[in-house]
Amino acid sequence: MAGSTLKKVLVVEDNPLNMKLFCDLLDAFGFEAVKSEDGLRAVEMAKDIHPDLIIMDIQLPDVSGLDLARWIKDDESVRDIPILAVTAFAMRQDEEDVLEAGCEAYMTKPIQMGSFIKAVEELTARRERAH
Repeated sequence: MAGSTLKKVLVVEDNPLNMKLFCDLLDAFGFEAVKSEDGLRAVEMAKDIHPDLIIMDIQLPDVSGLDLARWIKDDESVRDIPILAVTAFAMRQDEEDVLEAGCEAYMTKPIQMGSFIKAVEELTARRERAH
């Protein structure tokens, strides 16, 4: 597979173990993972690289992933990029908050490998069909 054909996934995660897990899974299933441990930098990175998907941790140290999702969805240049929110929160209200912020999908940690990859494949395919 040529490097230019890989779908890019921006992973916004401050936990090194989760970052490694997400990126290893993406790599194993043929995606190009781009890392951002800094939530505030993630919006600019999205504008620079136009990933096919953003995987967003909701609990980041400097800014809420929900705020980041809102900022991305409010920006016309990147609003079409789907966002998969990953969070340790598992309450019904948390899922509603994530979807209200504009995220297309929601997954709780610890992730299940099969459902994680399925969500990544579905969201990147949906974006590809939209273009």
